[in-house]
Amino acid sequence: MPKNKRPVPRKPAATSAPQDDDDLVAQAMADLALDIAVPEDGDEAHPGQKQEELNRMILNALRKKNDDVLYDAVERARYSDIPAYLLLRSSIEEASGVAVMRREGAPAMEINAFAIPLFVHGRGGLDQSAAFADPDAFEALVDSLRSGGLESEEAKVVLVAHAYDPREAARITYCELNEIVREVHASMTAKKLTATPALDRTMTGWAPNTAAAGEPTVELRFLVGFALKRVDDPFYAIPDEDARAEAYFDERMARYRAWTEQAVPLVRRCLAADPDAIDVNFLYQDLFFGAFEHGVEELATLRMMTQLNQALEGSGVAPAEASARVAAAASDDDLVMRVSLLSQDGALLATVEKPLDVGADLEAEIADVRDALAAIGIGTVAVDAVAGD
Repeated sequence: MPKNKRPVPRKPAATSAPQDDDDLVAQAMADLALDIAVPEDGDEAHPGQKQEELNRMILNALRKKNDDVLYDAVERARYSDIPAYLLLRSSIEEASGVAVMRREGAPAMEINAFAIPLFVHGRGGLDQSAAFADPDAFEALVDSLRSGGLESEEAKVVLVAHAYDPREAARITYCELNEIVREVHASMTAKKLTATPALDRTMTGWAPNTAAAGEPTVELRFLVGFALKRVDDPFYAIPDEDARAEAYFDERMARYRAWTEQAVPLVRRCLAADPDAIDVNFLYQDLFFGAFEHGVEELATLRMMTQLNQALEGSGVAPAEASARVAAAASDDDLVMRVSLLSQDGALLATVEKPLDVGADLEAEIADVRDALAAIGIGTVAVDAVAGD
């Protein structure tokens, strides 16, 4: 799904200001993002000051629970300038999912909402009623986030005992996530257990399972958690020097890969009554919106591969005897990666489109499509210039 489109709300949301005021604020945010991303010659304003002003406007909208102005600002930036769009969207996503709490006489604390996307392979699909019925496995999974080096040993980490399906995750808006982060912080720091109604409202239930009992299935799910830590915790300090920063991220990735091996049996026990009946593949942990976007992108790639395989099977053409042409293309107001599957004589077997964000790195997207086609067995791939409608 397009990343900048506002999720469909579960119920109508009340606006916090007249529409014309929202329009002015949204345009001001988009303009400010453009000034930061593409400064004009002679602009003497410090970019850090402009970023602070943009952050203030974002936090103000989040405080007022005004999703309309945030999604409108992102949409306006999308049509004005790609760097401004990417900067504004990332600023809003981070502000939504990260909150810094300051209290006199105590160290500044940060809480963030993270997610871990994963693909579950099985037959017949997952049964939600059987999920998270093993408390020992869930407790061990939560503990592993610190012991496995995903989070600091000094951090306080909680995990939601629910695996969100894409439909549930897509419904969470910027303001809703920010409300949840603050609500969970209050619960994590309270002396006794407190309710989390905003979080509870997001668990609406998985989409109906339509797979037959023995049918192979691949399902996307998200584990959602919250990490509370000191702002100055050295575990999270990224070195300033490029080589050391690269080494820092390489070490973090190595820890994550090692953690996934440890976590697979625990997640299988959490998701299914018969853990041996499913397998799990992880994508990388990220802040909530980044993880959601990555998971949806990978799901779109898997669907593209399924459609291409079905086209090959339907036509009776072996993958090695087929070729493909790949091009970014415009489709209405959106961008897609269009794959045309061809037989040896040049006949068109199928055309498959994968949705793209307008800010996507086209070279990286094409490389991903090449890898997917190679996995199917299609070795001959031609890349065209941007295609028309």
